Amino acid sequence: LVHLAESGGGSVQAGESLRLSCVGSGFRANCMTWFRQAPGKEREGVALVYTNSTGTTSTFYADSVKGRFTISQGKARNTVYLQMNSLKPEDTAIYYCAPHCHIGPMRAQDFADWGQGTQVTVSS
Repeated sequence: LVHLAESGGGSVQAGESLRLSCVGSGFRANCMTWFRQAPGKEREGVALVYTNSTGTTSTFYADSVKGRFTISQGKARNTVYLQMNSLKPEDTAIYYCAPHCHIGPMRAQDFADWGQGTQVTVSS
């Protein structure tokens, strides 16, 4: 069974930083994406890391987080992190990871194995 567990969220003030962690099991993926969903908004991919057939990794980000967020992988293939710097109130959302490869909106029902997510709250 696919299992995903996110952690590291919290409540911070604008300009501060958080580091999220995701530990997954039950799959082997060449692409992992961090998604977020704010109240009343679509779930959207904001950062992904992709490994191609030659072992080269690439990262992609939504414009809204580019330059502030950094996605990375641990030595364990299914472990990914999201370093979030210069946080803004609009970053407030529940953050999820998934073995998908998608930046932008994505219907939650298109993936069946979401974890519980981790709440990030940024106040001004």
